[in-house]
Amino acid sequence: MVRWEEVRIDQPEDLIFGSAPQPLETKRGLVIGGGKVYPELNFTLPSMSINDDTWPEIVKQYREIIEDALERARRLHCEGLVVELETLPEMTRRPEWAGEIVSVLQEALNEAYDCGLPCALRVTPNDNREMRRPPRMRGGDLLQTTLETFDCAAELGADLLAVESTGGKEIHDGALTMADLPQVIFALCVLGVRDMRFLWTRIVEIADSHEGVFAAGDTACGFANTAMVLANQGMIPRTFAAVVRTISAVRSLVAYECGAVGPGKDCGYENVVLKALTGLPMAMEGKTAACAHSSPLGNIAAAAADLWSNESVQNIKLLGGYAPSISLEQLIYDCRLMNAAIDESPEAALSLQQWLVDSDCSLDPQALVLAPHPAIAVAKLIAESENHYLAGRNVAAYTIQLLRDGIRDDLVEVPEREMRWLDMMQASVEDLPDEEDAFIDVILSQIDTSKIVLEDYDLCG
Repeated sequence: MVRWEEVRIDQPEDLIFGSAPQPLETKRGLVIGGGKVYPELNFTLPSMSINDDTWPEIVKQYREIIEDALERARRLHCEGLVVELETLPEMTRRPEWAGEIVSVLQEALNEAYDCGLPCALRVTPNDNREMRRPPRMRGGDLLQTTLETFDCAAELGADLLAVESTGGKEIHDGALTMADLPQVIFALCVLGVRDMRFLWTRIVEIADSHEGVFAAGDTACGFANTAMVLANQGMIPRTFAAVVRTISAVRSLVAYECGAVGPGKDCGYENVVLKALTGLPMAMEGKTAACAHSSPLGNIAAAAADLWSNESVQNIKLLGGYAPSISLEQLIYDCRLMNAAIDESPEAALSLQQWLVDSDCSLDPQALVLAPHPAIAVAKLIAESENHYLAGRNVAAYTIQLLRDGIRDDLVEVPEREMRWLDMMQASVEDLPDEEDAFIDVILSQIDTSKIVLEDYDLCG
């Protein structure tokens, strides 16, 4: 296990798009974090059944998607490209299906590389373990086929392996709806951390056993992004969602502690914190992910991006063509702008970085916490904390104070009705014990333990 006891990036101006202290080079010539920002295209099927009868049409769609997207990349003089395949649950249940799609994408990317396009394929198997309740996180056929999908993708030469893992969601979903911060910390920094350690040890082993395959990173999408969506819908406070976001970095870090090398997966907005801490390259998403979900982080997310992603878009026909190729065009133009700033001068890049940050951070507390300065501060707190639980507690306390200071100094807009939540969250954090075991005992006495398989988290009833 790797442990970062100090941050790799300690100045806000160095936490910038296109540059990471430890860039990653893939076998098809793409250097991620080495001085340029590249698009990462993610796509999925339109609404349709996935079964033996429809499978030939599904394979045909993926072939058409990648061929059309690569043709648009060629016409737009794209300098480099990452393509992400997020497998759907049915594909992960049958790893040979996922493998067939990987082969289709690999064939097209190899041809593009032969024609001069540096490129890479990220494969993100769906974490099917959550498909049963209570989920079995460390055993059973759903875990087995998920791991087989990773191995199949690696065997077929996928450059990057990633996942949106779900350990801890059994408790976190309810904690969000109740806006219960201690239970959020328990779900992310106890359950999530333990599951990440279990799962990512195996993913790293799979990647390391195949030449040119890298364990990339995880994301707290099912946790912090769920909080973001609920906050956008007015179902939970935006201040609460902002605190969940920073705490989520503690959980997502575990992938890198186990040996992942980036780039972190796009839907992890906490990646800006992880880039500061680890120095590894990160994918981000923002305004070009509006095809998948709305967020208050459309520009600020690009401030530290090494890959710029669209999240996921369905293969549907629009006036300008099929949606995946349209998304890629938008990504290419965004990346051109960032790269033009990089090429002009460090000062130009810093100006663009500042504009990206300033355009968002005063309008929502969820954006404020992802600005370079607070992101570095959160990274330092994580590095200085004795364990993941204390890191979560320390980050929560810092974020609450950051929001208080931001409101006091008129740096961020927060509805009046949310002000009392800062007091409530602060009180709940101050009441947390210093010892992780004591914290676990408190939370286990409060939750419905029938929702989780305790031994899968090294807990006993």
